[in-house]
Amino acid sequence: MLTFGNIPRWFASAAALAFMATGAAHSAPKPLFASDAVLKLRIEAPFSDLVKAAPRSTDPFDAKLVIAEPAAETLAIQLSARGISRRTVAACDFPPLRIEFKEKPGSTSLFKGQHSLKLATHCRGEFNYQDYGLLEYLAYRLLNILTPLSFRVRLAEVDYVEAKSGSVRIHRHGFLIEDVDEVAGRNDLKEIKTAKIDRGQLNASAVARSDLFQYMIGNQDWSDVAGTAGTPCCHNIKLLGKSADNLNELVPVAYDFDSSGLVDPPYALPPVAVPIKTVRTRFYRGYCQFNTQATEAAHEILGKRADFMAAVDSTPALSDRAKSSTRQYLETLFKEFADPARFKERILDRCRS
Repeated sequence: MLTFGNIPRWFASAAALAFMATGAAHSAPKPLFASDAVLKLRIEAPFSDLVKAAPRSTDPFDAKLVIAEPAAETLAIQLSARGISRRTVAACDFPPLRIEFKEKPGSTSLFKGQHSLKLATHCRGEFNYQDYGLLEYLAYRLLNILTPLSFRVRLAEVDYVEAKSGSVRIHRHGFLIEDVDEVAGRNDLKEIKTAKIDRGQLNASAVARSDLFQYMIGNQDWSDVAGTAGTPCCHNIKLLGKSADNLNELVPVAYDFDSSGLVDPPYALPPVAVPIKTVRTRFYRGYCQFNTQATEAAHEILGKRADFMAAVDSTPALSDRAKSSTRQYLETLFKEFADPARFKERILDRCRS
């Protein structure tokens, strides 16, 4: 019988499918995220004022969202800077944005059912920064392939237009990120807000899958049991569960992958507590009590290798150089997972007790 570590392959596949079946009872996403076709957007706003204020303020500005494709539409919005590190001039000269709709989009609108959306932007004006944004978009798409318990994203070509002059400040790709309530609703769950949790409150299969995905993309900028100082749980993780009265079997849903090794932007540095010199180096931070589930999740990941590679190759506008580098980065992971001795050394023996 083929084995992986100490877990029979048939058992791993069966266990994975059992959990996936519970997560498969999900509804279709709303219109905006029901397609992967690239949107063409025009955002008119006082960007000079917004960008200047971004490092110290997330106050909203009145703005206009114009959709050129797939169907013409104009919506009144409020636009604000968001994030923490990417609002600083040291990291980015253009902040990520939040879109709030001033009126409920109509029943025929592409944005039907949307109230607030995150827009991931290009960070800096240099054209090579577009690859970093597209690679973060790819990270979300890879997680979508692995599980429906993930944020869907929609890529867009965006004209950022100065409202006063009507001139295009810059044209770049960005992507819209599904709201957490939609992720929860699609999976018949609810967002759980709490100060902190114990790892035993997490669904074993879901946390192992999440932690192994973070390892796959080389991401260290997260915690699935606590927030950063003074913030609720969890850092770059949303928790989903059946109800606020039942804080068990919680599902971690990861987001914000810009500081991962897969993306590897110039500003990304490993946390001081993690013994690596570059974010490109993978280091496993999963818990030993979930080693059985981590082994199962590794089989899931290996089984989706072709889908992951197809996602890399089909990412619109991503440079050939970035595609090649990303394929090589993922291949090292697949080889590691396919080798029981290396998997044991890098994952099972390095887990947190």
